[in-house]
Parts: sequence; C-alpha cells; structure tokens
Amino acid sequence: MEAPTYIVVDLETTGSSLSKGGRIIQIGMVTVSDGKIIQTFSTFINPEQKIPAFIQELTGIRNEDVESAPLFEEVAPEIRETLEDAIFVAHNADFDLTFLNAEFQRAGIARWRGLVVDTVELSRLAFPTAFSYKLQDIASELGIPLSSAHRADEDAVATAKLFMETEKKLSSLPFRTLELLHKRSFGLRSDISSLLFRILSMKDRSAVGSAHTSFKGIPLKLPEQEESVRPLRYERQSDPVRLLSKTMPYFEYRESQEKLIGTVSRALAQKEEVVMEAATGMGKTIGYLLPAAEYALSSGEQVIISTYTTHLQEQLLRNEGRIVKECVGHPLSIALVKGMSHYLDLQRLSEQLASDDESYDETFTLMQVLVWLVSTSVGDLTELNVSGGGQLVLDKMRRSHMRTPVKEERELDFYDRARKKAATAHIVVTNHAFLLGGGLGEKPASLIVDEAHQLIQAALSKKKRTFVYTNWKYIFGQIGNSEDEQLFTRFLAVSQQTGIAAEHELLRLEYLFNRISEKFDQISGTLSARFIQSAGNSRQKKWSFPLSSIGRQETEMMVMFKLLNSWIDLSRTLLSRADSLTELEISQHVILNDWRYWTEEIAENTIALADIFVFPAAEDISWAEGDLRSLPNSLAVYNRPFEVTDPVNNVLGPLRNKYGIVLLSGTMTVPADERFILRQLGIADSVPLIRFEPEPEFYEGARVYVVEDMPDIRQVPQSDYIEAVADAVTQTVLVTEGRCFVLFTSQDMLRRTVELIQDSGLLDEYMLFAQGLSSGSRMRLLKSFQRFSKSVLFGTNSFWEGVDVPGDALRAVVVVRLPFTSPDDPVYTARSERLMAQGKNPFLAHALPEAVIRLRQGFGRLIRSKGDRGLFIVLDRRIHTKSYGPEFLRALPPVPTANVTLEKMVSSIEDWYNEGG
Repeated sequence: MEAPTYIVVDLETTGSSLSKGGRIIQIGMVTVSDGKIIQTFSTFINPEQKIPAFIQELTGIRNEDVESAPLFEEVAPEIRETLEDAIFVAHNADFDLTFLNAEFQRAGIARWRGLVVDTVELSRLAFPTAFSYKLQDIASELGIPLSSAHRADEDAVATAKLFMETEKKLSSLPFRTLELLHKRSFGLRSDISSLLFRILSMKDRSAVGSAHTSFKGIPLKLPEQEESVRPLRYERQSDPVRLLSKTMPYFEYRESQEKLIGTVSRALAQKEEVVMEAATGMGKTIGYLLPAAEYALSSGEQVIISTYTTHLQEQLLRNEGRIVKECVGHPLSIALVKGMSHYLDLQRLSEQLASDDESYDETFTLMQVLVWLVSTSVGDLTELNVSGGGQLVLDKMRRSHMRTPVKEERELDFYDRARKKAATAHIVVTNHAFLLGGGLGEKPASLIVDEAHQLIQAALSKKKRTFVYTNWKYIFGQIGNSEDEQLFTRFLAVSQQTGIAAEHELLRLEYLFNRISEKFDQISGTLSARFIQSAGNSRQKKWSFPLSSIGRQETEMMVMFKLLNSWIDLSRTLLSRADSLTELEISQHVILNDWRYWTEEIAENTIALADIFVFPAAEDISWAEGDLRSLPNSLAVYNRPFEVTDPVNNVLGPLRNKYGIVLLSGTMTVPADERFILRQLGIADSVPLIRFEPEPEFYEGARVYVVEDMPDIRQVPQSDYIEAVADAVTQTVLVTEGRCFVLFTSQDMLRRTVELIQDSGLLDEYMLFAQGLSSGSRMRLLKSFQRFSKSVLFGTNSFWEGVDVPGDALRAVVVVRLPFTSPDDPVYTARSERLMAQGKNPFLAHALPEAVIRLRQGFGRLIRSKGDRGLFIVLDRRIHTKSYGPEFLRALPPVPTANVTLEKMVSSIEDWYNEGG
C-alpha cells in the first residue's frame, strides 16, 4: 500500500476571530510520508493590517517582519497545490483549516476539501495519560524540541513530530486493540479512521505481544510477577544513615533526620504511640520509610503507611520507595492500595464495548481506555486524562461492591490484584480516606500516618453529606419514565423480555419515581422560598445559612425518604432476579448494569438526605448554600460532624499497645498551643509530641517581606484592594522573573486579580496558571507551572500545602491575605457558638491557631532543601498592625524579616538577586 502524504499546517494570525477581521501573518507546512519529514515550507504573510501588541508578544512576530512579506494571494496557489491529494494535519485543525479556507475564498481559490487529522484528538487517543494536550505541553512530555512556541514554522515541525510519535505509538498496539479502535473511529471528529486502517493493514494479525494477555478479547498488560520474599534473614543496620549516604549520590547529612529515623525505629519496635513534627526539607519521608522497611523485614510484621492524597502515595512509591529498596539491599515489597472505585471493572468495560455508543464522549473515552489497558499495570482510572463527559463514562466502569468478579476474572481484576499484593507486602501504602473507611481493617499492623494533621479534613470529608439540587435533577433526568426515551424505557423493555418483573411491579416502580420527582420539586420550592426570606434585603447574592434558618422540612423529607426506600427496594428486587438469569444478550446486560448503577446512586444520595433532614446527629452541623439569582438550581445543603475523634479512634484504638503508631507532619503545632491539632484528633495528652527542626543554616536562602503600604481591605472598596494586589503581584513577578506562587483565601478575589493582571498586559510574556480558571487538576496545574521558566501559579486552599516544588522552580510565595476562615462560614459559626458556651474565645481558641498552621504550610512550599533560595511575601498588613500578628511570625522559621514598602521590597529583591542571595 502506497504511503499517503500528510501535510502538517500551522498558522499564526492577527486574532482568533475571522468575523473580527483576523488575518494570517505566518504559515508553516511540513510534508510527512512513511514516518519521515520529506519537506518543510514557511513564510511570513503581509496581513495588510497592524499586528496587535499582544499577538506580537505571543508570537514574537513584529510589524516590520511582515511589512515586505508576500500577500496571501501571492502564495495561495502554491499552498493550495501542495495540499492537493494530501491529508491535512494540524493541532486544533478546525481553527487552521477554517482560517485557511476563508483566505482561499478571499483570494478567489476553491476551498480545500479532504481528509483531516487533528493532532489534539490524535494525541489524546495515543497518549491518554498525558497531563496536557497543548502543543508545547505534549511536545515537552514526549521530548519533542519546541524552543519558540507560537511561531508557525517551529510549531508545524513540532506538530509533524508529534504526529509521527502518535503513529509510532498506535503501530505498537496489539492487532486486536487496533481492530477495536478502528471499529469506533468513524465516530471521531477527525479522520483518524484512515490512519488506523493503514496501520491495521500493515500489522501482523498474530502479533499479540508477549507482554499482553486478554479479557474477553480485550488486550491488556499481563499482571506483574509478585516479588518473591526470601526467608527472614535480614538484620537491621546499626547505622541507617550510612546506608543512605552509600545509596543517594547527593546525600546531605542532617542530624535531625538521623534522630527521626531512631525515634520511628523505637516506636515500631516497642509498640509505642508517638507524634512527631518534622520540619519541611529534613528528609521526613525517607526518615520514616527506611525504619519502616527495616522493621518489616526483620520482624515479619507488616507496616501500613497512610498519606493524605493519592498523588503523595504514588510519589512515595516512585521516588523514596526506590531509594529505600536500594538502601536495604534485600527484596522489599511495597504495595499501593486505594479505594475500590479507583479501579477499572473489566466486565463492565467489555459490556460497554459490546454495546452501541450514545455520544462522542463515550466513543472516545472507550478508545482511550483500550489504548491505556495495554500499558497500565494497576488499572487506576485516575491515570487517565479524559474530558468532563469522559469522567461520566468512566464512572460506569468503576469497580464497586455491587459485583464480585467470577473466578476466571479474578486473576486479571485490578482491585483484587492490588489487595492480593497488599496482603503479602512488607509495606502497604494507602491514603487517609481509605484508612478511615476501614479498608485495611481486616489485618491490623503497625501504622505510620504522614501529614497526620490532614486526618481531620479526611474524616470531615468522609462523613460530609450533601443534598445538591442539580445532582438529584440530573439523576432523575437519566432515569426518566415511560413517556420519554431515557433509561426507564429501556429497562422496561428488558424486564418484559426477560420476565424479571410483573406488570404491576413495573407500574409501581414508575408511580414511585413520579411521586419522588414531584415531592422533590415541592420541597426544593419551599426551601428556596425560605432561603430567600432568610437572606432578607442583603445585597450579596451568594449566601450560606445554618439549616435551622430555613427549616429542616422533616415531615416532607420523611415522606420523600420513605418513597425513595420503597423505590430502591423494588428496584433491587428486580435486579436480584436478573442476576439469576444465564441467557442474556450483551445489550440487555448493559441496560441492567446502567439501571443498577443509577439505583445505587439514588441509594447513596438517599443516605445523605436522611443524614441531613431525617435522622440528623445531634452534634452534626448542617447549612444551606445558594445563589439568590438562580434558585433552586444553585441550592445545596451540607452536613458535617462537629468532631472527628470517633472515626480516628476507630482506626487507632485497636492498634494501641499492640502495634507501633507514628503520627507525623511538617505542621503539627502552633507556638501558642502545641496540642491544638492533637486535641481535635482525640490524641491523649500522655502521647509524646517530639519536634525535629533542621539545622539553622537550612533556611539561609530564605527571606520574609511584609509589605506595609498595602491598603487595609476594610477601609477601601474591594476593587481598590484587588488593584493593589494585582500591582504588587505584577512587580514581584517582574523582579523575580516568574516562578511564583500567589496564594489566596478566596476564589473570587483570585479570579478578579488574575483578570486584572491579564487586562494590563504587563505579564503577557509569562504563563499564568490559575486554580479554577485554568483547566486541569491541581497536580496538572503544578506540572504545567514547573515546565515553564516564566510562570506564575495562582491558587487557593489546596495549594497552601501538599505540593513539592524543589530548587529554583519556585522563587517566591506571595500571601495575599492571612489564611483565616471566613467568619460567615457555617462550620466556623457553629464551632464559635460551642466554644463561647464553654467560656472560650473562639478567635483565640480556634480561628487564630488554624490560620497560623495554614501560613506555616504556605511557607513550607518555599524551602525544600538546604540549597534552596526563596522569598515569602505577605501582602496583608494585619501581620504587623494587629496584636495577633506576632503569632504568625513566631510560627515561621528563624529567617530575616523586613517590614517594607512595595517599592523598597522590589529594590531589595533586585539587590539580593544581584548579590547571589
């Protein structure tokens, strides 16, 4: 088969809108055939108009560059001829082809029509775990050079190389995977089917690959061989620091780390409970992982390590786990376990593949999963980077308690494989949510809890229940009734075909559903009316209130609760009958599984409803939130426990005096109240609290600036304050040349500040990443931030801690406001009332220490090793004007602190950098 010709095109234009007169200023074209670049072509084009300043900054193309360039009409025939009989390729092809065809039409040349391949769609398919599909991001991840992004000549070459990499990746897939992909590829937005057909035609049908097996004809990676565990002959080392110095090429001795290792070793060996605060940068993770490994190897007992996030789990396994394995010089098994819902259910995937797709998201997500399956060893769905609609598709394929894999499936089932590996591992790594949920409860073991202060948030999140109007309406819309074409209609047909339900049962199922929908709308209307009444004449549109302010609606909710339980019981009865059927078509299986999924979604939401409205615990806090401009759509009711001691003690209680318990964190104390966090966790005063500080010279590269001429937010309009923040951030970024975190306590203030900075154009040459505005998860934003030398990351609560940016990758942390919880926060209000009832000052007893801890966590992002240099800049003048200000400064490490004007700070930073710190 003759290799087709692909013409890879990239355009730079005066603007993104044709309707507003946008014109081409540069075109790059690369000819690719048979996996090789054959020819390149590029030219500037005179747009016959001035190039906007921001386009000049973005592309580096100036007016003088295009002044003597040809008009598009002069090069159009050559471009059109080059494209003839070729396949058009571009990154975001709709944009380039639409612009190009508009220019052809303007030049009196026929529009180009032919096959089109979009490398955005293609790279999302070939590399489904990539963190970003922007050209510069995916090029960087694949090692494709791209020194000058937003120049058509270089972008076209980079896109051509990306196209070749995707072709190479797809060609490496098993024949059967390619068959399954090709079958669905006709539903894609670009002509990837032609590429897949060519690869298939050149592929050896029998080439399955020794690294792959299959489940019901779906190729997947073979299960990893379990690490063999030798007989216990391991002798603990008397000098573990020597092990580290021999293993780590850039090992830096820290006395505090050596003491930490010794303390963890003793706690595990003597079955003690101990709490430790280990400052950032002293090698805390290695400090507990090494003694844990030695204890597990020498004693034969398992050690469980719990972290706050799944990202930290993976980081521990990938980085410190590898180092410790090399240190001990003995086979060491470390297993990672997450909650069941993280893992793919192979049976559900096979059923989805056998059915007809309902949408583009379903088609494309299933194709991404097929590609991912031949490389993933763990089957964790969080590895995938899918669209919002794709997440809904993945949700239907998650492992759950609703189905137990049959015998022949268990060997391949990802969750069962993870649990099997964990059962025999020396060390099991999990997260706080899974730990608190009793996921590892059947096998007690010594326990190390990293980021132990986050047990509070994990316990609160685990117990938090929500009643969200839009969630319920979405579920109702998915199920529907016999008058529409939603799931109930299909379930009705399957029920009648298989005989799992009598006519009266189906009528009752629909009757109950209609009554539930009516009751829900009635209750939502009443809640909205009372919500508006409670808001009164307030000018603010977004409000939250204690639930008592709008009424709990116990009577009406009890009616709805009973209707829901009747519907759930009947639905589960019918599903249990379906489980006994052996002769079902694939399409019937899919419909029944969809029905089961939504039945359990309703059941879970019903529990939440009961916890809030029907059987609320006396100590729980419930509140409503909403936007007065969009009720009832914005209505949500939340419920949280007041205390978290019970779930924490449910985990720690059975281990005490039988196993070692180590709780540690970089921020476990505040100067005025060392056991503030421990009291919330229910840790007895008799449990020792040990603090490990790094050597004094560790923070030599740090400076703290308090900007004293910032306005007082309570004395000026908020818009004036945000303008001052934007100016301070801009000047800081310019003097540090980027690499800044800017930390907010309000998403609204973050958004308005970023928009003002963007409008000013002063930071146009910097990459600005903003939580809640830029797409992607927290970790994807962090990775994007680290990939660019001139970048700024704007974040709220979750960026105050738990992110690691070593070395020169982070030069400054800017704190916009001291991180106090809003006094209007319902949980804070409830806590304040209870503290006042106990005769305590809620500000001093809770709000202040909580804010001090968060500020310490923010500082912890800055200095991660002895050689790091960085600036910690506080824009909130309260830190030096209020009586509580010294509490914040005392909580920071002993580093030089200066109260300065913004102008003085900028000049001081310039001098500091010029002097080399």
